[in-house]
Amino acid sequence: MPHFFIKSSDVKDSQITIEDNDNYNHIARSLRAKAGENLLLIDENQIQYETTIDKITSKEIFAKINKQYKSKRELEFQLYLAQSPLRSDAQSTIIEKATELGAAGVYPLLTDNCAVKRDVIEKKISKWQKIMYEASKQCERANIPVCFELTTLDKVISTENFDYIIAFCERKAQKTLKTFCKENPQMFNNSKVLVIIGPEGGFSEREFEFFEQNSISMLTLGDLILKAETATIVALGNITYEYNNSKSNQAG
Repeated sequence: MPHFFIKSSDVKDSQITIEDNDNYNHIARSLRAKAGENLLLIDENQIQYETTIDKITSKEIFAKINKQYKSKRELEFQLYLAQSPLRSDAQSTIIEKATELGAAGVYPLLTDNCAVKRDVIEKKISKWQKIMYEASKQCERANIPVCFELTTLDKVISTENFDYIIAFCERKAQKTLKTFCKENPQMFNNSKVLVIIGPEGGFSEREFEFFEQNSISMLTLGDLILKAETATIVALGNITYEYNNSKSNQAG
C-alpha cells in the first residue's frame, strides 16, 4: 500500500485532503491512483491513517479514513550515525540503508582520511536528505531522519549530548559489538546512541587517540575486514537486531 507523509492539519473529521504538490503529483500522476484505491498516510505526530481515495480533482485528493493508530515503525532509542562519506553511489546506499534500519539522523563526518572533498560533501547534503525522505516512504517509517551538515569528530562529540558513543575500529578494537551490547542492556531504553564509522582508509592515529581520550568504545564486527559501506550496514543492522532481541527477551 503506498505510504505518504501528511500534516495533521490535512485531517478533518473522517477525511484527509491532500493538496501539496509533491504528494498530489506522486499519487495522481506517477501512480495514477483512482477512487476506491487505498493509501497509507502518516502525520507529524506519527499517527498512521489507513484510507481509501474518495475523489481526485485537478488539484486535490480526498481520502476517507478507515482506521487510525499510533505508528510503531520506529526504534525505542535514538540511533545516530556519524560516517565519513564515500565516493559515487556507495554513499547513497549508506544513506538509504541507514534510513531503513531506523537511524534518527546521519552526520557526514570529515575525517583525516576522508576521500571526498569538503565542498563536494556540502553540495550533496540536500540530495542525501531527499534519499532519506523517499526511503522513509518506501519502508513506512513513522518519521523522517535528518541528514545534518558536514561536521567533525570534535564538534559532534562536544555539541551533542549522546548517552553512548561507539566507534568501529577493526585494527584497534577493544571488544566486539555483541559483548558491548550484553554489557550495556540499558542502552536500549530511550537512549541517544551515536555510531561512528570511518572512511575506506580507516581512522588516523590522531583519531584513535581522540577516541581513547574521550572514552569512546572502539568495537569490532568480527574477524572479517569489511568495506566501509558494508561495515555501516552490518553495524546498524546488528544494533537493531540486538535491540529487537532484547525487547523480546524482556517480554518473555
